[in-house]
Formats: sequence, structure tokens, C-alpha cells
Amino acid sequence: MSLLPDPTDLAPAAPSARIGRISLVGAGPGAADLMTLRALERLRTADVVFHDRLVDPEALALIPAGTRIVDVGKAVGRNAWPQEVICALTVSEALAGLHVVRLKSGDPSIFGRAREEIDAARAAGIPVEIVPGITAASAAAAALCEPLTERGRFHRLLVVTGTDLRGSPVTDIAGAAAPGTRIALYMAVQHLPEIRAGLLAAGVAGDARVQIVSHVATAKQRLHDTTLARLDSRTSGIENPSVVLIDIAAPAGASVGIELAASGG
Repeated sequence: MSLLPDPTDLAPAAPSARIGRISLVGAGPGAADLMTLRALERLRTADVVFHDRLVDPEALALIPAGTRIVDVGKAVGRNAWPQEVICALTVSEALAGLHVVRLKSGDPSIFGRAREEIDAARAAGIPVEIVPGITAASAAAAALCEPLTERGRFHRLLVVTGTDLRGSPVTDIAGAAAPGTRIALYMAVQHLPEIRAGLLAAGVAGDARVQIVSHVATAKQRLHDTTLARLDSRTSGIENPSVVLIDIAAPAGASVGIELAASGG
């Protein structure tokens, strides 16, 4: 059972002569059997687990009985757990000699606020590591039984957040939408009208295929298949978390290479 304390009620742990460590662990997109063996080992050895809101109950069920579990999830518009508070708590627990697992949905290094937590750990002299997890774009492609890249069609994968730090839509996606690109949008559902308008204005064809996978790899998973031109009328009822895949295929017969591009707002 996850604990839901008021962040202001949590006193820092008492420092210890033995410094612990912090593991930023990727829980994957949902299903527990998509977690890595390394992630499972870190959960088994953790003294305390701080987990995000989107970590699936299946993953939380793998945490051994007796391990302290704290829900530090942040919901849109309700930020009861500021990032600086999370960093301070994980550092204080590690300074008390504990093995701290920071359990994040997907992969910690993809839009997972990992930089702030790594910097806080290093500033305190605490060993820190990233245990990668399956990111939502990979899980969405698996749910659709389609590859993210395809020889001759999609030689560039653009992984981009649809929402910037201020909560506004990211506006520079269209400039990177060259032929041969498959765009994987995270945190974009609330800004799809603006993103759609920008892509169409940049010359992306209205019949470009759009696939949306909501609650990927969970019991609530839903698939939506439409086009860029019809995106507005087909998105009612779609909720976060969702991954939006937009196909901007290379012209037939084009000579393409292999490239991986990542961009965030």
C-alpha cells in the first residue's frame, strides 16, 4: 500500500556514518513483466521506494513486504510534491545509509526529471545510478505490432514532449518533421490541436497516419487510428497517459540512412 503523506510532514532522516545509494529505476510502461531483471533486483534490495503517480500497481506489487513505499506522484495542476522536495527526501534517506529506489514509469532518462535527482545526489556525495526501463514509445509500437523505424520509410525517430516546462505546447516540432520521420509525442494530448495546426502549416500531408495508444501495456490500454487532418475530431475521450505516433514517410524510392534523434521541450 502506497503512503500518501503531506510532504511538509516528512522530517529529514538522521545522517549516518554509512552513506547509502540512490537507484533511479525504470518501471516500464505498465505491465510488470516488462520490467528488467536489474530493476527487480533493485526493488528487492531497496529500503525505501519513492514512486511516481503513473507507476502501475502491477509494478508496485513486486516490492517486498516491509519495504517503505512513498507515493510522490505529481498530477497535472496539482503539484503536491515539488521536485526540490523529492530530491531533498531521497538525498536525506541515502545520507541515513539507506538504499533508495526512485521508481519512475517508463525510462528515467526520457522526460523523467532524472537530471535534477542525479545532480542532487552527486552534490551530496551519494552514489547514484540509472536502471533503464522500456519507454512508452517502444511499448506503443509493440502494442500496435509495428516497428518504430522502417527501412526505406522511417529512418528518423523523433521523441519529443508536447508540453514545455511552463505547460505550454511545444512549437518547434514542425521544423523537425522532415520526410522519413516518425514522431513519438509524449505528454501531448492536451495540445494536439496546436500541434496538428503547426504540422499542417509546415506542409505535412493531412493524410499522414496518426496512432494514439492510451494507458499502454495496462488493462486500460486503448488504440486510436486516424489521420493528421482528422485528429481534432478523433481525439475526444482520449486521456493521458498517451503516446501519439505521427508518420511522415519518406517518398517511395528515396535513399535513406539510419538516424536516431531526440528532442524535448
